[in-house]
Amino acid sequence: MSRLVVISNRVALPKQTQTGGLASAMNAALQERGGLWFGWSGNIGKESGAELHEVTERNISYATIDLSRKDHDEYYAGFANRALWPLFHYRGDLVDYRRDHMEGYFRVNAVFADNVARLLQPTDTIWVQDYHLIPLAQKLRERGVRNRIGFFLHTPLPAAGLMITLPRHRELFESLASYDLVGLHTHRDLRSLEDYFLHELGAAMRTGGRIRAANGRLFRAGVFPISIDTAEVVELAHRTEDTGDVARLRHSLDGRELIIGVDRLDYSKGLPQRFDAFARLLRDNEDMRRRVSFLQIAPPSRSQVPEYRQIRRDLERGAGHINGQYAEPDWVPIRYVNKSYPQKMLAGYFRVARVGLVTPLRDGMNLVAKEYIACQDPKDPGVLVLSRFAGAAQELGAALLVNPNDLDDVAEALKRALDMSLKERRQRWDASMEVLEHNDITRWRNAFLEALMHPARNASDLVSTAPAETIS
Repeated sequence: MSRLVVISNRVALPKQTQTGGLASAMNAALQERGGLWFGWSGNIGKESGAELHEVTERNISYATIDLSRKDHDEYYAGFANRALWPLFHYRGDLVDYRRDHMEGYFRVNAVFADNVARLLQPTDTIWVQDYHLIPLAQKLRERGVRNRIGFFLHTPLPAAGLMITLPRHRELFESLASYDLVGLHTHRDLRSLEDYFLHELGAAMRTGGRIRAANGRLFRAGVFPISIDTAEVVELAHRTEDTGDVARLRHSLDGRELIIGVDRLDYSKGLPQRFDAFARLLRDNEDMRRRVSFLQIAPPSRSQVPEYRQIRRDLERGAGHINGQYAEPDWVPIRYVNKSYPQKMLAGYFRVARVGLVTPLRDGMNLVAKEYIACQDPKDPGVLVLSRFAGAAQELGAALLVNPNDLDDVAEALKRALDMSLKERRQRWDASMEVLEHNDITRWRNAFLEALMHPARNASDLVSTAPAETIS
């Protein structure tokens, strides 16, 4: 079995507390095969890549480099987060493209390639993660690396018509052809990639689902919807449902039902629209007042970016306005919390909540939706209200699917969820859990690596799971 080399913007070092998600999936794969995890240390140094920091634990090596302030500001805070992030989330109006930022992005990818190339063995299999490192395979190929290299995009991929609005888009996106396999969350993302390569770059489709780029290189793309460690999340929710923090939350509700949202504070999550939809529920349904509370947990992120500071101000103002309009001395409609909580506490909170409200305007997958389902009590499960524009909607068709831009649609779904019979709630939960038990984080990881290391397989093998049927 070949050694696995994982490359990502940040590295989950062994002494850091990491629960669930990508960190667990990558560490499990590395433990199975032995290998290396490489990325940025998170620290600022005088010169990017001047020193390699290495830690080894059992059969895994962790290698990180520092970035200079200039490279951090141009590569990470600049091009990755102010150009690619909004572009990939269909917010072309927020794209802040600067030529020096894009140059910094390519420069840091070259620094990554210089350092990784020195650490590689001829039989290594390389797995690159996310939009920060799109041109990395091309940089490695330029340095003579011939290993099999895969790439997984954790965000959505926008339609080709939006991709071409980025200056020098060909220089960036054509570099994806240097990978052997490109993994995406949904069939919609795959169509975007194929459309871009075929109609903007003059590529051609070949047998086996392969794409021949204009430079003659062949690569493949496939759908691999990421998931959660379902069994672990179920157990976590069961263990924490009666702990002190969860019990205090349940007691504070005083018999009322809870709607919960948990999101990083980001304009892609649709939080202002979510607040407005909840206000619409209260406005149109007097019987819902004093019956339900909405807990929104939104830890801040990227506070140096003006758009993120603005959305925090908007949400604080919105929550205050709604509470001022509808609150009673013994009841507050919205509980808005700007801090993060450990996964075990969130699992207990999810189990308490009658409704999980997950309404991003765009999201690659959204694992909160899957975690909410896995945390429910099978005897008395809650209901997931889910945006059609989250990748999770392609699998969780048993949720109440909504358009987050339609406030009435979301408000009506909330009312339906709160009034839903136990029989229907169980039916929907059973259908969703069947998907999560079939397609967990291990299956996602193994499906991608098998497709990367066995290129002769049919194109149909590059789809790790089929979309779930929708329950009307």
